[in-house]
Amino acid sequence: MKQNAYKQAGVDIEAGNELVDRIKPYAKATMRTGNMGNIGGFGAFFDLKATGYKDPVLVSSTDGVGTKLKIAIETACHKHIGQDLVAMCVNDLIVQGAEPLFFLDYFATSRLSVDHAATVIQSIAKGCEMAGCSLIGGETAEMPGLYNAGDYDLAGFAVGAVERADMLTGATITDGDIVLGLASSGIHSNGYSLVRHILDGCGLRYDAPAPFDASVNMTDLLLTPTRIYVASLLPLLKASTKTIKGLAHITGGGLLENIPRVLPEGLGVTLDGGSWNIQPIFTWMQQRGTVSSEDMARTFNCGIGMVVIVNKNDVDHVTKTLTANGESVSRIGVVNKTTSSERVVINNWDAQWSR
Repeated sequence: MKQNAYKQAGVDIEAGNELVDRIKPYAKATMRTGNMGNIGGFGAFFDLKATGYKDPVLVSSTDGVGTKLKIAIETACHKHIGQDLVAMCVNDLIVQGAEPLFFLDYFATSRLSVDHAATVIQSIAKGCEMAGCSLIGGETAEMPGLYNAGDYDLAGFAVGAVERADMLTGATITDGDIVLGLASSGIHSNGYSLVRHILDGCGLRYDAPAPFDASVNMTDLLLTPTRIYVASLLPLLKASTKTIKGLAHITGGGLLENIPRVLPEGLGVTLDGGSWNIQPIFTWMQQRGTVSSEDMARTFNCGIGMVVIVNKNDVDHVTKTLTANGESVSRIGVVNKTTSSERVVINNWDAQWSR
């Protein structure tokens, strides 16, 4: 009988077992209150009661990192992509007032390289540490008939909890509330199909110096990991005095489509497009790709990774607290009544791109 038939077909069970052993220390470093058991079982237990919630509501999120993976694959630079995966999920939890509790990952590839997979999962664990949640389990799939050699895909799944009375729905947002913006770390993990299209159109290699800053290369800029906002926002959300009325994670759909997701009917926002700094990578892409300013606002975060909506009387306190927690905060707009289907208006926007 043929020995190691499954391995000859392209699936190496021994490599999978080696990977589990390699990543156990990374997962252990993310342990928090509520953890039960170790990675490697058929499922993962988590003790919600141990976390101290009285009347908890569970909140879940799942996401990937899109075609940013293509750049990581083509440049063989995988050390930060796991943070992107975690950020895309946990930032979606915090905007609903939920504290991330645990995270699971799905890593699929053509042929498993233990070193490569361990690098990716180590960066996932780092992201979990930054978000204060446990890497509680996951799945590694080796599928040579589905993926091309060297390709891989990632998906993440996060679960958080919030006290029922503290759920953040945006329902209390009113006319006259102030819109604050927290700076992004760059492009984050949305719009990369357009990013790659622009680079292909001008023949710019990923390892080339940035046209607008020769001291950095495009790979480093394009693979800058998505910022995780959990640690800076959670203290304000857990404080006895509730100051945050709404949060919007600026992902796919940009500023124009994400902010309305947290606004009550009949309300919109007017933003001052000149009130925050847009990183040079966005300006370069807009000009080099001849992308309209409206398309930029509908595709990218344009320098604002998280929107925070507060009462005007709480602006100073929230700004001071978030700044102390490491965020770059800008006052970018105001909530107003509207009957228009366009619920986000950006003034001084075209002027921003001609700087």
